[in-house]
Amino acid sequence: MKAFQIQGKYSGSVIDIPDLHGAAAGEVLLQVKLVGMCGTDLTTFRGGNPMVAFPRIPGHEVAATVIAGAKDLAPGTQATISPYTECRECASCKRGRPNACQFNQTMGVQRDGAMAEYISIPRARIYTANLSLEELCLVEPLTVGAHAASRGRIVSEDTVAVFGCGGIGLGAIASAAFRGTTVIAIDVSDAKLEIARKAGAQHLVNTAREDLHSRLQEITNGVGPDVMIEAIGLPSTFRAAVEEVAFTGRVVYIGYTKEPVSYETRLFVQKELDIMGSRNAMPDDFREVIRMLEAGRFPVSDAVSAIIPPEQAARTLAEWSANPGRYTKVQVRFNS
Repeated sequence: MKAFQIQGKYSGSVIDIPDLHGAAAGEVLLQVKLVGMCGTDLTTFRGGNPMVAFPRIPGHEVAATVIAGAKDLAPGTQATISPYTECRECASCKRGRPNACQFNQTMGVQRDGAMAEYISIPRARIYTANLSLEELCLVEPLTVGAHAASRGRIVSEDTVAVFGCGGIGLGAIASAAFRGTTVIAIDVSDAKLEIARKAGAQHLVNTAREDLHSRLQEITNGVGPDVMIEAIGLPSTFRAAVEEVAFTGRVVYIGYTKEPVSYETRLFVQKELDIMGSRNAMPDDFREVIRMLEAGRFPVSDAVSAIIPPEQAARTLAEWSANPGRYTKVQVRFNS
């Protein structure tokens, strides 16, 4: 069967891999329809992902149809998946937080992913919904932002500011808005900020031409946002999250920087901040995002920049690498 594989830095192609003739024991055989490409895949293509060994089949954002292997799912049922594993023995798993499993193996990262014609997946990791294939393919990336909203304990009375309006940031924006909060979207791209507005952001801040501190103070009447979510991974935005958040506020980091970050740690104590990391997603996050999409609360057509065949995946990754602002989300179509 056909699959897209990244062979090395800036190198990828469509290859033939052995056919799947059925589901593995305890799993369900799925025919892949769409696979999203995300920032992790781009980093892998650039040769900058330390968790990836080449060659690697990428892909963990999936829309598929059931072929066989599940008594409770009829063949043809449309579904998406959770791409993570859990060891059930590490500290995270024992605390009921398997999304942060110490030994997690995400599809397309530590192990081969879903960018192939068929995959076999444990039944417990399959989610069905009354959604289009394009919407199903967006569920997993949106759950990462939704999990950050959960980590930030966001409630309707909060004002939430999100750094970054890429795929992950949009998930945080949409999830915060779905919870009834006031949402501030921060980016340097007017086009991405406009998508953020459609995802539920009431205030837009373009830091390429606006002073971040002044705008946040203006929007929050001098208090600062209750929650800051960082979905970019730059030292400057890591620091700004702590500097701009309100006293006794919450800071949630989804992105991570490629270099050390220097902080004014006085602010940690003086403001008595809750500072948290956010990794992957939990089952409740998948269910929340599905409810949000079923309610029509996300601008799917605006967020999906292109749908391409696998033969164009390497070229599109190269174009995305050269011009990061060109794409918000790219989906690769299989079995068309």
